[in-house]
Amino acid sequence: MGMAHEEHALDSGRASFERYAWGDAYAQLSAADRQARLELDDLERLAMAAYLVGRDAESTDIWARAHHECVRLGNPVGAARCALRLGTGLLVMGEMAQGGGWLARAQRIIEEGDLDCVERGWLLVPAAVRCFDDDPTTAHATFARAVEIGAHFGDTDLVAMARNGQGWALIRLGRPAAGVTLIDEAMVAVTAGEVSAFAAGGVYCAAIEACQEIFDLRRAREWTAALTRWCESQPDLVPYRGQCVAYRAEIMRLHGDWSDALEEAQRARERLTGHPAIGMVLYQQGELHRLRGEFAEAEEAYRQANQWGHSPQPGLAELRLAQGDVEAAAAAIRRVVDETQDRVARSRVLAAAVEIGLAVDDVGAARAAADELTRIAADLDAPLLQAAAARATGAVLLAEGDARAACYALRRAWTAWRALDAPYEAARVRLLVGLACRALGDEDTAGMELDAARVVFEQLGATPDLARVNSLVRRTPCGESSGLTRRELQVLRLVAAGLTNKAIAAELILSERTVHRHVSNIFVKLGVSSRAAATAYAYEHRLV
Repeated sequence: MGMAHEEHALDSGRASFERYAWGDAYAQLSAADRQARLELDDLERLAMAAYLVGRDAESTDIWARAHHECVRLGNPVGAARCALRLGTGLLVMGEMAQGGGWLARAQRIIEEGDLDCVERGWLLVPAAVRCFDDDPTTAHATFARAVEIGAHFGDTDLVAMARNGQGWALIRLGRPAAGVTLIDEAMVAVTAGEVSAFAAGGVYCAAIEACQEIFDLRRAREWTAALTRWCESQPDLVPYRGQCVAYRAEIMRLHGDWSDALEEAQRARERLTGHPAIGMVLYQQGELHRLRGEFAEAEEAYRQANQWGHSPQPGLAELRLAQGDVEAAAAAIRRVVDETQDRVARSRVLAAAVEIGLAVDDVGAARAAADELTRIAADLDAPLLQAAAARATGAVLLAEGDARAACYALRRAWTAWRALDAPYEAARVRLLVGLACRALGDEDTAGMELDAARVVFEQLGATPDLARVNSLVRRTPCGESSGLTRRELQVLRLVAAGLTNKAIAAELILSERTVHRHVSNIFVKLGVSSRAAATAYAYEHRLV
């Protein structure tokens, strides 16, 4: 009876493994293992099932056990394979020393035995990844060699992963078109079901990250939808689901589906507690809360994202700006821009640097950031980045007093965001168009643009932006209803006259620090974030 039960559990576990029912596979194989220790093939199945249901520590222990079983049996190829799986899993979990140690053991076993095996190709993958940032040329060559080895041994998993790596390296080498072609080819193998679940999840996530790196929104959306379907076909799957939700939340946020994105992110938080991928989800939650004006929730999400190793910037700096703490926002964004050297990573913070620079009246810094963003957008030929660069340029031109040129740049930005189906970003541009039209004396168009922006902000629940646009369209005969003090009204009039903080300090016999504080208070009370917007408010409400 016991033997029959053991065989039933083993057969059931194998069948569940083949149909990607990871939870049942883990339960049945574990039961069979408790009754009689599994042989090597089934032990490897159990280790993989444990990994795929999120039992990382157990998976690590089982891979180690499988490795030692291979050593006992005199199976060096199997020992190297298990050491590779174990080392790779540890690296994914952030256990760099242990992971590197197991990979070194795999390397030693192969070299000492002079083994001609596919595991040589698998060892090239982490080697290529290590030199990816500093030497993409070497990374590309190393991935290419891994593809050759994978093809020689008929290992479709290795071919797909290494080909994806080749694509990444080409993107880093400034050849994005060739890079995405290779990535798409690797993804065909995944969607056709030619690779294992372990490789499929990794290739999916790497492909989407590559698309996001070059701001290829169309591809990112397409592969994210495919990853979502793949995850949903395996309800017990834990790895990759966090990345899937984070990518989906970012795309949903861009397309204005904020409530759905928050709900999905919350479900992922509950499912991924303790998993490193939760940092990505937490950051997206922070972004959504910030845009909705839920500042306490946003700050907590950013804090927790940071604890899980995901940088809270530039979102946290933008949160400080929204809270009116412009000095903290400026200090944070300056540090982030200084520390971020990679141009793709820099492009993610330059738009925030423009907005914050204008808020602290550092038009020169804002101009430099906008110009750099424009150059990167041109090099990458990415529509999303070009839309962001056009908006940044328009905002700077408006602050510099060239409203006519600002209108031209902002109209281009609005068209680009509309084409990307990004309602929030398009509405932010319309607000600036309204201010530019007002500066040109076209009050009718200004009113229509501001009202159009207000409607979108209301629909999305973008509370801070809604407050700002309402302050700009509200008609009041004098400055009292704005909540400004008498001194702040004096400072606002001088800001509207085009004076710098230094000139205002000399005019009113104040320190520049005091003037800066008054300007910050004015921004908060009026719901604006730039001198141009404050000037528009002053003219709109007949304060000058």
